[in-house]
Amino acid sequence: MMDGGGPAGPGEGRRRVTVDGVAVEVAAGATVLDAVRAAGADVPALCHDDRLAAAGSCRTCLVRAGGRLVAACVTPAGDAPVEVAAADLRQLRRDAVVTIVTPLPPRALSGDRELARTCRSLDIGPAAARGAGGAPRDDSHPYVRLDPDLCIACGRCVRMCADVQGTFALTLTGRGARTVVAPGTGGAWVDSDCVACGGCVDTCPTGALWEPGAPPGSAAAGTVTRTTCGYCGVGCTLQVRVTGGEVAAVLPARDGPVNSGHACVKGRFAYGFLRAPDRLTRPLLRRGGRLEPVGWDEAIGHVARAMREAVAAAGPDTVAAISSARATNEENYLVQKFMRVVIGTNNVDNCSRLCHSPSAAGLTASFGLAGGTDAFEDVERADCLLVVGANPAEAHPVAGARLLAAALRGARLVVADPRAVGLARYADVHLRPRPGTNVALFHGLAHVILAEGLADEDFLRDRTTGLAELRELLAGYPPRAVQEITGVPAADLVAAARHYGRARRPAIVYGLGVTEHLHGTDGVRALANLAILRGAVGTGRGAGVTALRGQNNVQGASDMGALPDALPGYGKVTDPAARGRAERVWGVPLPDRPGLRIPDMFAAARGGRLRVLWIIGEDVCQTDPETGRVVAALAACPLVVCQELFLSETARRADVVLPAAAWPEKDGTFVNFDRRVQRVRPALPAPGEARADFAIVHALAAALGADLGCRTPAEALAECARLTPLFAGLSHERLDREGAVRWPAPAADRPGTASLYRERFATPDGRAHLAAAPYLPPGEEPDADYPLILITGRRWAHYNSGTMTRRTPNLRLDPRDQLDVHPDDAARLGLRDGDEVAVESRHGRARLRAAVGDQVAPGQVFCAFHFPGSGVNRLTATRGDTATSCPEYKVTPVRVRRAGR
Repeated sequence: MMDGGGPAGPGEGRRRVTVDGVAVEVAAGATVLDAVRAAGADVPALCHDDRLAAAGSCRTCLVRAGGRLVAACVTPAGDAPVEVAAADLRQLRRDAVVTIVTPLPPRALSGDRELARTCRSLDIGPAAARGAGGAPRDDSHPYVRLDPDLCIACGRCVRMCADVQGTFALTLTGRGARTVVAPGTGGAWVDSDCVACGGCVDTCPTGALWEPGAPPGSAAAGTVTRTTCGYCGVGCTLQVRVTGGEVAAVLPARDGPVNSGHACVKGRFAYGFLRAPDRLTRPLLRRGGRLEPVGWDEAIGHVARAMREAVAAAGPDTVAAISSARATNEENYLVQKFMRVVIGTNNVDNCSRLCHSPSAAGLTASFGLAGGTDAFEDVERADCLLVVGANPAEAHPVAGARLLAAALRGARLVVADPRAVGLARYADVHLRPRPGTNVALFHGLAHVILAEGLADEDFLRDRTTGLAELRELLAGYPPRAVQEITGVPAADLVAAARHYGRARRPAIVYGLGVTEHLHGTDGVRALANLAILRGAVGTGRGAGVTALRGQNNVQGASDMGALPDALPGYGKVTDPAARGRAERVWGVPLPDRPGLRIPDMFAAARGGRLRVLWIIGEDVCQTDPETGRVVAALAACPLVVCQELFLSETARRADVVLPAAAWPEKDGTFVNFDRRVQRVRPALPAPGEARADFAIVHALAAALGADLGCRTPAEALAECARLTPLFAGLSHERLDREGAVRWPAPAADRPGTASLYRERFATPDGRAHLAAAPYLPPGEEPDADYPLILITGRRWAHYNSGTMTRRTPNLRLDPRDQLDVHPDDAARLGLRDGDEVAVESRHGRARLRAAVGDQVAPGQVFCAFHFPGSGVNRLTATRGDTATSCPEYKVTPVRVRRAGR
């Protein structure tokens, strides 16, 4: 009863339904099945998955609504009462299930699959299954197995592959009772278009599709831990099931705030590295040129002595640390605190220097904060998606699938990328600029938006600055002029600008194809100009600008202050107020001069100015540019310390190697690409003597006679919250309760911030700043000696340097690095698909296998860097973004020839 004495009505947007006499409330647009479940009743629904549009094909969910017999899953909930428990209805549902079960072999009714549970609830025994079976199984794929004898042709797997993943790899073949799922291309599953997201396995109600670790009939046993994926920056919520001390399965959480029950091949299946036979389990110390196992006390003591001696001999700036984008927020916080409080230097950096440091610099200059402007849910609701320099279908598959779904629902899709990346085949317009010409391209789009009156003049007047300077600059970038620079046809440029400029809710999503350039920060700012011109940021009339982060916690590593010029929360080390806040919390004076960036650390080592280099979770000898110079830096540095899972290319060259815990073995938090802070929880212990980075940093501080405080990760995040207003409302307790909170989170009793800048921008004057930076050419241009442009990036089956994924069956899906070559170039060079090729740049050589195809444009080649033996980053140059030193990975002139010629 309400205060007025009358009955309580349904809430706004809610509907009241009576199910077997029980009144329940469901959301507007809910189905009868939703109402039945809300009432606590149970009906089978073998063709239904809440993640999919209802099909109503199996008729196992029959109920009576308003006197009519209906399929509950496809019938909208109305005012009519619903009957479920009546005996005749139960018999109808039982008959429908028996009809489905009859052609199956008896084993289909055993175990814990949905069909078996349904049969037990309806008293249907194995005798009802009369099929003989005997159809050949498909065991070709390492993660997805097909037993056609158990297929009931419900179509859930086909719809999951199409509607959620967007791969369209599956189909139903055959007729009548012989209809079964099969790869759409025919042949073996492993040779199909399947990207092993696992969605088909997760939705299959019978066990026709299964994974080797959980065959049909097996019951789900063991402990289940909810955590956040440690691969890319999407931040999927996963459930890790451990049995007998080993990971038995990793399943996507249905209520995951980012993934909603979806995953990719890496997060879903690539966990075998955890117990790989070459996993580091004891500290190693170099003696006589060899790395030998030692105890922790000896290893830590050796490092501590070297640090103490280096500081005493030549000052604290002779020590530097590269923190880890794979480590938790709390670990990154502790590392930078150690360097500033214990050593007394700002020589700390992280791998965002090599990928998204231009994002932090550019977004801060344009808007005020170093993160994406809006929640990904808002991006999904956009009516125009401008996807630039990103291949989310491979590098961020769950986000890529959601973007594709939005496009298939009707959102305009504009893709700007030199390659025909996954989303490009569905684009309304695909812009293919010459590598290194992004700034000109973005200025061309802005020119059209202004020239055709598509800008939001009120927003520009009231909330921005720099328009006059930008107008003057853009006069030199009409479509024809931009075509000459970029190679993009003027008509395509105009069409793309109109799609974006006329959209009611436009969104920009970009990746490393924008940042990893000589003028990457200018590129980010020129791209941000488009959102500002449209008033698509800070107004609710668009979804602003979102940067797809590469590694799982590259956003968080920077947020926590693992940067040479910024403290936690991005306060500058040169700002007395920011230093003062940290000094009050930490109790010591802090250095006020920015420290060394990663490239500067290597240069200092080669020059004899760096005595200790501490590298945490980064294989710099494989991922950094011009790796020959990196190797020389490590050789020149008196002490190199490496914390790693495996003996990587970098660890092999270290003087001390400390075995670290992996993400399923850690406690803490990560931050994903839309500023969402989420919990990371240990599902199993680290092997042998391996320790979490958090514990290693504490042990090193103790060996130097220092106490860093914050004994637990929870205490570390709480201390960070006291230090910076951006994170003041964050705590493990809150995240355990709420699941995820986006920063800025100003107080524990206030929500996080999904969309930024609704009241004002975070710049000193409160306005968005338009940038008028002219287009400047890339650092290197192709010529007669090096006629092709090499672009580097990632493949769908592997992650970053491949340290983890190469130690899983993913290796069967993608066994080596390859060089994508256009057929025209292959013909000119006398190359055939599969040929071994030598690739040379002005900086080094690599050896790859040619893959001839039209994903790349003529004059361009592409490769990943997942395999150390290929030596791809020997080719790339150390030349970097003029503002941030981010390397120019996307433009390297090379020449290619068949190996051995």
